[in-house]
Amino acid sequence: MTAKQALRRFALMAAVAWMSLLTAMPASAQFAKAEDAIQYRQEKLKAMGEQSDRLGAMVRGRVPFDAKVAQDSADTLLALSKLPWPAFAPGYEGGKAKPEVWKEMDKFTAAAQRLQADTAKLAEAARTGDLERIKAAFGDTADSCRACHREFRNR
Repeated sequence: MTAKQALRRFALMAAVAWMSLLTAMPASAQFAKAEDAIQYRQEKLKAMGEQSDRLGAMVRGRVPFDAKVAQDSADTLLALSKLPWPAFAPGYEGGKAKPEVWKEMDKFTAAAQRLQADTAKLAEAARTGDLERIKAAFGDTADSCRACHREFRNR
């Protein structure tokens, strides 16, 4: 092995080690204080609600159906559905979240995973442009949202 190859190998191993360290860091390292985590998750969940409202208006016939807008909204909703959860780590209690989030973290995590799975199905349905498929998938996604809100969100 040449010195140049050894240096490349070392650099690659160092990069892999660094990335492993970053992904292994606890969620608590992502926010300086609980207020930051609360603000972050509320912003992401609000943005999810806005995309859901936009798509829901089409699904309910309140605005004309536009397949491209539906697909954009569903894809955006899918991306957003992955973001808020690290901000629900221990130490970030408060906001509109009930204490049950932290007392029943396994149940809360399952609810978040259900939402993500339903949102992925919604995005897949939106890619077909078939309003009936979108309606069905939207209903499942909305049910996931409502179920989590009932159990884990203060009004």
